[in-house]
Amino acid sequence: MARGVTVWFTGLSGAGKTTICEALAKKLQNESVPYERLDGDLIRQYLTSDLGYSKQDRMTNIKRVSFVASLLTKHHVIVLASFISPYQEMRDMARDNIGSFVEVYVNCPLKECIRRDVKGLYKKALDGDIKHFTGISDPFEPPINPQLTVETDKETVNESVSKVYEYLKQRGYISA
Repeated sequence: MARGVTVWFTGLSGAGKTTICEALAKKLQNESVPYERLDGDLIRQYLTSDLGYSKQDRMTNIKRVSFVASLLTKHHVIVLASFISPYQEMRDMARDNIGSFVEVYVNCPLKECIRRDVKGLYKKALDGDIKHFTGISDPFEPPINPQLTVETDKETVNESVSKVYEYLKQRGYISA
């Protein structure tokens, strides 16, 4: 049986957080490991649609998400949480609220994220059409001491997924 943990993927928009989470979720599903995905875009659509993108609204968003993640985690679910969560203090708050927490920094240079721009958001932000856009008009504070870093401009999706999976397995979150 899996031990509950929240795996918190943080990084810029377009860095690959959702892609890695989806691939890791498939691997966990194939092994019948209980998991749940909490994705920033879906949470914003269904749970926190009343919030904007100010720092205070982002903190409220992460506070709500970390509460949900803590409930799932204590019931032996592996939570795959993919959120930009641009401020160290919000990630620290999530860690404190959840307890069993692994921070994964999905590191990808801003230039590469802009090149990828799968949603067209960077173009809008650079044109001034989106305010408070992380990495452009709002800061992103890279994690000070993440448990794991994946570099999506240098690694394949499978390499990144394998790093996270092996980390979880070595620490007993996934049964061998």
